[in-house]
Amino acid sequence: MPKLVAYSFIFFLLCNNLSSQNSDEIKTDILFLKIQELEAEIAQLRDKVESQNFLIEKLIAETTKTTSNENMVVESIATNDDIVFKGIQDPKSKDQIFGAAIEALENQKLTNAYKLFDYFVKNFDEDDRLPLAYFWLGEISFINNDFKQSEIYFMELISTFPDHYRVPLAHKKIGDIYLNNNENIKAKNKYNFVVREFPNNTASSLALQLLKNME
Repeated sequence: MPKLVAYSFIFFLLCNNLSSQNSDEIKTDILFLKIQELEAEIAQLRDKVESQNFLIEKLIAETTKTTSNENMVVESIATNDDIVFKGIQDPKSKDQIFGAAIEALENQKLTNAYKLFDYFVKNFDEDDRLPLAYFWLGEISFINNDFKQSEIYFMELISTFPDHYRVPLAHKKIGDIYLNNNENIKAKNKYNFVVREFPNNTASSLALQLLKNME
């Protein structure tokens, strides 16, 4: 009987020890699984970060490339007779083209200025600078003795933007075109129109002086 009790006690200890070992193993397995899950999550996050970094770098590269291309194209159209400009319809392109045109005009690079203003009026609509672009196209054409084209540009300004501050001078410039074409009567009529319709404008003073010279 004592032996049976002893054997039972030993069996109990063995079972208890085995149970304790199984519990530790289970805990270890659970911890190992959790570590694996954590590693998987970290790997996924790393992939997302790398993907995001790739997209960010790509976006930065494309933006830099676009800006560089725009600058290059603007420079090209201002210097190359054969360039065909295909820009982007956005405010930045408008500013670049018009700014380059004014700069060319100030530097007396009339051919380049003409190209840029011409591109501007053909590609950018509803802009406050369109009337000025038409005016300078008319002025450059006049300087180049292309009086027919010059009149077309000035008339475009007058008819499309009748309230623009350059309209009086555009009328006066049309009078100059008539004068250069030896159409003196038409020139006088136009100058008188300017003096009558825009008495307080500088164009009126210029027209009045020309009328006196024609007497």
